[in-house]
Amino acid sequence: MIVGGCDIGSTTGKAVIFKDGEIVSYAVIPATTGPEITANTIMEKALSKAGLSSVNDLEYIVSTGYGRLKIAFANENISEVTCHGRGAQWLLPTVRTVVDIGGQDCKVMALNDKGKVLEFVMNDRCAAGTGRFFEMMTRALGCGLESFSTLALESDNCATISSQCTVFAESEVITLVNEGGKLKDILAGLNLSIANRLNSLVKKVGLVEDVVLTGGCAKNIGLAKSLENRLKVSVKKLPVDPQIAGALGAAIIAAEKVGDSLIKEESHAAY
Repeated sequence: MIVGGCDIGSTTGKAVIFKDGEIVSYAVIPATTGPEITANTIMEKALSKAGLSSVNDLEYIVSTGYGRLKIAFANENISEVTCHGRGAQWLLPTVRTVVDIGGQDCKVMALNDKGKVLEFVMNDRCAAGTGRFFEMMTRALGCGLESFSTLALESDNCATISSQCTVFAESEVITLVNEGGKLKDILAGLNLSIANRLNSLVKKVGLVEDVVLTGGCAKNIGLAKSLENRLKVSVKKLPVDPQIAGALGAAIIAAEKVGDSLIKEESHAAY
């Protein structure tokens, strides 16, 4: 049986096609002018990659994310907290702490061995620690997002970014640039400042290994390393694109809704 999961966030849309306990296809696109348009576009792309023609080919669809209530073709909508937990645990059964960095918020979830969320905390009142934060900083520094992942790792003199506010942090960054600070050191400082904020959130739910990052910012290796240093534990890497964890969790829940008994609990790195 074939089902789908659709995760419409504030900055990206993600979709996963799931069949007989395996990922058939997935896709990620930038968000468009409205969640309905993003949902239709991303689902069409994932269906096409799976060799399917329309949502009518799917037995059940679960939506999640910022725009989940606007997805007309979904049979049900589920919180992104629940979906990220299920998706991450399916990909890595040993995970117990999920740190999700979205476009406009960041969340930390404590899971049991079945991927059920036991407790979570969310920062949705400030852009600091979110995808928007990194986008703003790249504009201020005139560099690409990939620099946070690669160039920051070359730093041996991490700059100090003391402010937890995005606006004030940007002002600090501009001052550092004007004072001749090296780009790699400033980038490392920004990664560390976000790791400090995430560390505070993790402490609120209680740190239990294994720990994983989900969301687009999980691809930032420099941030993952900074978080490892703050948490003093290894941050595990998921075997597929960490940005699809929410959509995958939605698809897994969809499969359960139609009684799919082939959902596997071991790690799934094949796709």
